[in-house]
Amino acid sequence: MDGNSTIRAAAPKGRIRIAGQQAVCDRSGALWFEGLSLLVVSDLHLEKGSAFARRGSFLPPYDTAATLSRLAQVVAQFEPKTVISLGDSFHDGGGAARMPEPFRAALGAMQAGREWYWITGNHDPDAPQGVSGETVTDITVGGLTFRHEPTLVSIAGEIAGHLHPGARIVQRGRSVRRRCFASDGRRLVMPAFGAFTGSLNVLDRAYRNLFDWTDFRAYMLGDQRVYPIAADNLHPG
Repeated sequence: MDGNSTIRAAAPKGRIRIAGQQAVCDRSGALWFEGLSLLVVSDLHLEKGSAFARRGSFLPPYDTAATLSRLAQVVAQFEPKTVISLGDSFHDGGGAARMPEPFRAALGAMQAGREWYWITGNHDPDAPQGVSGETVTDITVGGLTFRHEPTLVSIAGEIAGHLHPGARIVQRGRSVRRRCFASDGRRLVMPAFGAFTGSLNVLDRAYRNLFDWTDFRAYMLGDQRVYPIAADNLHPG
C-alpha cells in the first residue's frame, strides 16, 4: 500500500479507542491494550494442515510453525501480562492433541509467567488437550467483552473474531486487498491471525448489522503500518 490520497490519514501504529479503552491494531493482526497489559489474537487455526491431511486433502504442513513463530514475535514485542485467544485457536477439537511436541513446548514458553485464556470457538468448542491456559466461553476485562462470534445486538465494548474480516480498495486502476480490523469505535471484529486463514470482505452482508457505518473504519494491515479506511472508500470483492 502506498501513500495515496485515500490512506494518507493513517494513524501511526493503528491506534484506536474502543468503548473508552485505548488500543493498538498491530500490523501482525494482534490487538494490544497497553493500559491493561493485554494482547488479543483471533482465529489461529493451529493444526489446520494436519486436519486437512486426515481428510485426504493435502496442505503444506507448515501452518502451525508459521503461526506460532509470528505469535512468539508479537508476545516478545509487547510482553503482555495477559493473552486472550478469541476462539478457533485450533482448527478442530483434536488439533491440540495432534500438535507436535516442539510446537507444544514453544507455546508453553510463550505462556510462562502470564495469564492465558482460550475462548471457545465453533471449530474448537472444548478445552484444548495438553496445553496450558484457562478455557472460557467469553471474558470481560476493563469493561470490554471478548468472545468468538460477534452478537447481533449492539454491545459497546465487544471484541470478537470468527468472521475473518478483510477489506479492498481500488485506486488508479490498482486493487489492494488485505486483512483488517473492523470497528466503529464501539465494537471490533478481529482479523484472523493464522497462517492458513482467508478473509471475508467487510462489505459482505454478514457484517451489515454489526456496526454504525457512519463511524466505521477498516484498519487494513499494510507491510509497514495499519491504514484506517472509511466505508465510502471500500470496494466489494
